Amino acid sequence: MASVIPSREALALLRHSIHLSFRPRPHCLRQRHYVRRIATFTHSHHAEAVSILPTAVDTSSADFQENKRQMDEAMVRLTSLHSKIALGGPQKARDKHVQRGKMLVRDRITSLIDSGTTFLEFSQLAGYGIYGEDVPAGGIVTGIGTVSGVNCVIVANDSTVKGGTYYPITVKKHLRAQSIAQENRLPCIYLVDSGGANLPHQADVFPDKEHFGRIFYNQARMSSIGIPQISVVMGPCTAGGAYVPSMSDESIIVQEQGHIFLAGPPLVKAATGEVVTAEELGGGKLHSQISGVTDYLAVDDAHALVLARRSVSNLNWHSSLSSTRSTLPTFQEPLYDPEELSGVVGTNLRRQIPAHEVIARIVDGSSFAEFKPSYGSTLVTGFAKIYGHPVGIVANNGILFSESSLKGAHFVQLCGKRHIPLIFLQNISGFMVGADAEKGGIAKNGAKLVTAVSCVEVPKFTVVFGSSAGAGNYGMCGRAYSPRFLFTWPNARTSVMGAEQLSSVMEAVGRQADPELKARIERESEATFGSARLWDDGIIPPAHTRKVLGLSLQAAMGGQYTEKETQWGVFRM
Repeated sequence: MASVIPSREALALLRHSIHLSFRPRPHCLRQRHYVRRIATFTHSHHAEAVSILPTAVDTSSADFQENKRQMDEAMVRLTSLHSKIALGGPQKARDKHVQRGKMLVRDRITSLIDSGTTFLEFSQLAGYGIYGEDVPAGGIVTGIGTVSGVNCVIVANDSTVKGGTYYPITVKKHLRAQSIAQENRLPCIYLVDSGGANLPHQADVFPDKEHFGRIFYNQARMSSIGIPQISVVMGPCTAGGAYVPSMSDESIIVQEQGHIFLAGPPLVKAATGEVVTAEELGGGKLHSQISGVTDYLAVDDAHALVLARRSVSNLNWHSSLSSTRSTLPTFQEPLYDPEELSGVVGTNLRRQIPAHEVIARIVDGSSFAEFKPSYGSTLVTGFAKIYGHPVGIVANNGILFSESSLKGAHFVQLCGKRHIPLIFLQNISGFMVGADAEKGGIAKNGAKLVTAVSCVEVPKFTVVFGSSAGAGNYGMCGRAYSPRFLFTWPNARTSVMGAEQLSSVMEAVGRQADPELKARIERESEATFGSARLWDDGIIPPAHTRKVLGLSLQAAMGGQYTEKETQWGVFRM
């Protein structure tokens, strides 16, 4: 889950303009409120007034209440799982960690980031149910936090989980965090406390392109293009892991706690016969006073984090948009409560989810300038703002036909030319099939949408609020199309096709439908299954979608962002 941690002060920064608060009310009263609101607009606000989305949601209806009940149940299960994962390793390991005078990993992050700001955590479910043993959060906590006024990507090992060793999913999560830092040009801070590669899994973490060695390659490449790399060694830093601080712009080490060496005392003894302690071999004083591997020596975790904050303050990096009220764009909250999204959506994906109702609870002032509203209406496209940031929205409102695919490609091109970030709201079962669809050019027109999404250079963000199936996943900027961030809702389902459709296809090709296969496909399409494997950057509560998108936009636009002109591929006519 992309955890939106603390705080009232952080939310106050996001809500610094007039906060519009509405209690749930019957549809008729809300429509009267909508009409009355438009009547009060001055001439200068006519454009905004005509773009305000009305709502047809009746919060007292049986459908709304049933949807809400379903989603609330899903959220209770998810919240319980997240709470357990957030504890880290077993109690015995946590007690031992604290007894050594070390802070727990999330306490370290809370101390590092600016007071009253928000830490956007990525992929909290990483590793869940994959290895037949508990590896909470994949043994590593990653996310974006504000440090000395600067948005930074934070990568922090949790040594209470298997000694902080790297499972295959740990490597994947670490690399994903670095990818986010590079795409958004955000400084990296590594809180190192790891025993290195998890040896039983060495074949899946060591030699391949996207394995352990890629971490250090990324550090070198990011440093070469001016993205700062800062390390804080707060525990073991062994073998290849020793390159994390050694390849950082600045490195801090905690005395008598942090240790950096290519080979630990047991391996040194086996290789050379030399008997040496960890402190003598690679302790803080040695590396700060003799070897020069580290630049600053800290007395404890708290001191080390203060030194890290100081290093960030010396980067000459412009401050995050969240750091001062004066630099925040003005905005209005949605007219309709985002908490209503659970009742709008529910967990039954057989029913169509009205895209306009979702958009109305995400965008500023519920104002949405819809593009081509009467053409290809199963895809909703238009312009809006989120926390003052202009965005283009592409949202599914049914299956993708030729017309809706063409409209989507046209709109993506517009946003590319205007340098407007794109937000894709996915609830798609795929492109239309059949003889008429093929005659109508669904293949080439669907390919236009895929080409446009592939080539457009503006920041892209994806939220799966329903189904994500087949080629529809591609056209709507799935993981393979490099959105800056991709989040899912608890009701989301991701698969090549639904389990029932798969059974029908199997029967059509002469194979008996296998109940076990159907059950497996159902399980593998669940949001938790995909999130455990980093198919997304976290499962979020529907009501947090606006906040999470706001933080993501802030990260993308708050880095050293440079606009690129899009070079389009060939569109088959």
